[in-house]
Amino acid sequence: MEKRFESVQSVRDGLKSVNYLADDGIAGVVFLAQRLGKPILVEGPAGTGKTQLAKSVADLTGARLIRLQCYEGLDESKALYEWNYKKQLLRIQADKNSDSWSEVHDDIFSDEFLLTRPLLEAISAADPVVLLIDEVDRVEVET
Repeated sequence: MEKRFESVQSVRDGLKSVNYLADDGIAGVVFLAQRLGKPILVEGPAGTGKTQLAKSVADLTGARLIRLQCYEGLDESKALYEWNYKKQLLRIQADKNSDSWSEVHDDIFSDEFLLTRPLLEAISAADPVVLLIDEVDRVEVET
């Protein structure tokens, strides 16, 4: 069960209990983000605690941390999902004489053949999650 913050001070105290020292500004943003159900974009120089904030909030609230590490060359298949082509081919070969194509087609494009990646995992999670998208500035922008 996800912990709900009662006040900005409760956020500060909670973060302190997991060894993250937050000022009123950071605690206020975390409090409001949770109350409003909105994401937080944290930017700043390396080593200022951006990643640790996400880890600490996840730890404090009991949410699962899902991390998408961005890098040059990251594309949607690495961020969202991919199809498990090997498993799909094995299924087609195993049932090439027994099922109609429409049955096989519907089967090979089911969740069983899906390789979830961080974004899909986060948006489809039944449990509370903190999605950390780290180093977003390293992703190439397609034009």
